[in-house]
Amino acid sequence: MSLADHLRELRYRMVLSLVVIGVGMIACAFFYQRIVEFLMQPYLVAQAQLAISNPDLEMTATINDVTQPFLFALQVVGLAGLIFTSPLWIYQVWAYIVPALVAQEKKYALAFMGAAIPLFLAGVAAAYWVLPQGIVVMMQFTPMGVDITNLIDISNFLRLLIVMMLVFGIGFLTPVFVVALNLIGILPASALKASRSYVIFGCFVFAAAATPGGDPFSMIVLGLTMTVLFLGSEYLCRINDRRRARKQAAGEIVPA
Repeated sequence: MSLADHLRELRYRMVLSLVVIGVGMIACAFFYQRIVEFLMQPYLVAQAQLAISNPDLEMTATINDVTQPFLFALQVVGLAGLIFTSPLWIYQVWAYIVPALVAQEKKYALAFMGAAIPLFLAGVAAAYWVLPQGIVVMMQFTPMGVDITNLIDISNFLRLLIVMMLVFGIGFLTPVFVVALNLIGILPASALKASRSYVIFGCFVFAAAATPGGDPFSMIVLGLTMTVLFLGSEYLCRINDRRRARKQAAGEIVPA
């Protein structure tokens, strides 16, 4: 394939992905009210928890501009369309790469995509589950003894939710990249073992830097989850290295 052919193929895949996401957004628009109720659930859960633990602390969701309801609707259907169509546009990435791969690499790429989609969605779900407790923790810093009401801008809340979902989704993809590098022979399990303490430290640094709002609960959950996933991927890499060593000892040809 020439460079021009590659560029045409890239354009085709990008346009197709945008069309798929656009169709997903239109479909989600018909369920706008239900999606809003679903996305606001973390806020409502946090509000209910605060009402029990700290009744004097008030928290109210607000819309502060005439155009904000329309912009909020676009954000909601955009997020919903992006998530619900993720298997399709992630497949477009694989479909663009796969023609350049040999048969064995295609198998690895397919396994990579098959693992990446559920892990990304699991990260999105984890963020949705963690956010209420994060809101409660941050709201506890409100000064008491004075008449203060926390006015939560609805667009800022949705932006926080989106960033949390993306950060957790990317964080959950850590083992996919680690195992993929091991399968193609770039990253042996021995190297992972030697750098384990540094990687674990890096997981918590990433969690502290990437988690919006800076609440310690979300940082700890993301850091611990990434650590567990890394240790699990290290174990899988160790198994694969042993399998590769046995095949090499038997004289079989193992692709790098």
